[in-house]
Amino acid sequence: MTEAPYVRTTRQSYDAIAADYVAYARGDLDAKPLDRAMLAAFAETARARGGQVAEIGCGTGRITAHLHSLGLDVFGVDLSPGMLEMARRAYPDLRFDEGSMTGLGLEDGVLGGIVSWYSLIHIEPADVPGVLAEFHRVLAPGGHLLLAFQVGDEPLRLTEAFGHTVALDFHRWSPDRLGTLLTEAGFAVEARLVREAHATERTPQACLLAYKPTR
Repeated sequence: MTEAPYVRTTRQSYDAIAADYVAYARGDLDAKPLDRAMLAAFAETARARGGQVAEIGCGTGRITAHLHSLGLDVFGVDLSPGMLEMARRAYPDLRFDEGSMTGLGLEDGVLGGIVSWYSLIHIEPADVPGVLAEFHRVLAPGGHLLLAFQVGDEPLRLTEAFGHTVALDFHRWSPDRLGTLLTEAGFAVEARLVREAHATERTPQACLLAYKPTR
């Protein structure tokens, strides 16, 4: 599969900022009880179903580690070797693999759950249906998917972060539109959360919890 240019620039950008991002993201969940509640709800459903869980777009591994603390058999996948280096250094007992959500290289139905925590936002909108289809393929029937994303219509482009030159696009979504794409990919949407922006956020934030029906 030919890699899209934006995938390459996203990897390069996160490689550049990986060391700085660790301190920036540390403790991010502490002041966000609603985010923790959605992760806890996902973890409860995933534990009940059983099977291994993947955080796709795991970055520095903090959400993977949080899910592990909630009792899940979880591993992380990320595009950026630099971010994975930070994750493995911080959480040496957890598994982190290099890979892309555009082609996971996993067998059909092998996962009991997937979390994509602010990682789908870096996928060009035209490619999102294909990514959701890939998530659907690797999930076992009854497995859950949790998506976190920024709400809005206009994308954000960053050309500088932490003193580094980057090329990062953040694609915002309406929960209704992304929910429709989930349905079209074969998922059933179970719950949604929309909350107002915190002090360091530019827009409202949202989570969608969906599952792959058993039939």
